[in-house]
Amino acid sequence: MRDLTRGPILKQIIWFTIPLLIGNIFQQMYTVIDTLIVGRTISVQALAAVGSTGSLFMLIIGFAQSTTAGLAIVTAQRHGSRDYKGVKRSFATSILVSLVISAVLTALSMTFTMPLLRLMQTPENIIHDAASFISVLFGGIVIAVFYNLFANMLRALGDSRTPLIFLILACIVNIGLDFWFILGFHMGVAGAGYASLTAQGLSAVLSGWYIWHRVPELVLRPKDFRGLGKEIIPHIRIGIPMGFQASIISIGALILQIMLNTLGSDAVAAYTAAGRIDGLATMPAMSFGITMATFAAQNLGARNYDRIRTGVKKALVASCSVSIILGAGIILLGKPLVNMFVGSHQPLVTNMAQIYFHFNSSMYFLLAILFIVRYTLQGLGQSMVPTIAGVMELLMRTFAGLILVHYFGFAGASAANPLAWLGSLTVLISSYVRTMRHLKNMAVNQPLAEKKAQHSEPLEPALEQHHH
Repeated sequence: MRDLTRGPILKQIIWFTIPLLIGNIFQQMYTVIDTLIVGRTISVQALAAVGSTGSLFMLIIGFAQSTTAGLAIVTAQRHGSRDYKGVKRSFATSILVSLVISAVLTALSMTFTMPLLRLMQTPENIIHDAASFISVLFGGIVIAVFYNLFANMLRALGDSRTPLIFLILACIVNIGLDFWFILGFHMGVAGAGYASLTAQGLSAVLSGWYIWHRVPELVLRPKDFRGLGKEIIPHIRIGIPMGFQASIISIGALILQIMLNTLGSDAVAAYTAAGRIDGLATMPAMSFGITMATFAAQNLGARNYDRIRTGVKKALVASCSVSIILGAGIILLGKPLVNMFVGSHQPLVTNMAQIYFHFNSSMYFLLAILFIVRYTLQGLGQSMVPTIAGVMELLMRTFAGLILVHYFGFAGASAANPLAWLGSLTVLISSYVRTMRHLKNMAVNQPLAEKKAQHSEPLEPALEQHHH
């Protein structure tokens, strides 16, 4: 376990981020491997079918993933303040909330899969494959929820290495099962879904086993589940808005996907292949951001206000530098990377994907700033402003989908993400500046605050109220 409240700041951030980055890359590899194998072993139409479900999948799964990340922020704050009984109660509460979320999301997604695909104007030549693939994943929502819950809880305590180990193992299993289910059993795109679900289930089981046997801070007894009524509110106050924020962002992507579908399966395939590469390239920025959520939460609990401010500045420099280098590399190597997915005999798909890279990869530095700022605010317990920023992303992607796609075709769709990042930052930056100023004032008055600490209210609501 890594204590982020002590030691050299940049070194602590980087060492926590590295296994998190590798883990996020391997998690992203689930979808990349599925896409790669489907595109090369079945057909470009099958690739488009898998890709056309991406925004719908994130609408549902993104809510679950972000909600569990929000629940873990409460755990990280208590860990930073050395409230170990509170850590157990936080984990117990998170398990109960996750069970409810899994049941509701499974029921809704399985009921409305085909109506939503038709609403999205999914092309008829791929809609049945799309339904087969996404239905498998929706049927295993509880697996995805609890894997992410366990991984986020370990990270909240400072352990970003163990989830990485289980993800690497699961990714290897996923590769083998993809070939086995698709080529051996001839299960088509549904086989790719079953492979991903089985591999993620393995990660969930291993994470749960590790927590039970190796992490005493998270080992729960029946007594830890008693009297949790007062625990629900502080957890859903952070967790649910983070979930809704992810869903709001996904609704924008869903609207964009609807308009993209009207451009035909080649456009969908190009956007899918480019998006998979884009997803991998943006993992460093996301990983730095997730690190800052844990870093800010632990140090808020420890009342290290100046450390939070310094950590954010150092993380911004590191993340932006990496993002600029990766963006340039993707633009230069875009075509051969896309050919890995679709082969060299699809020049139209490859050329459209290159258009996507010119718009997106050149703006990675904006995304790096966005992730650092947003996750830091969330780590400090703020939920309202990041949610409003999510609404802005929705509006910008909707504008791109309804207006830019109509006038500029695939180029309009490719401009959607940078516009969304810029729109979100316009909301977040002012809140970020006020928050950093507030933390500076709290650091100046810290001796008095420490005297009153035993009788004061939790600091994270105070930060939230400061912005209302």
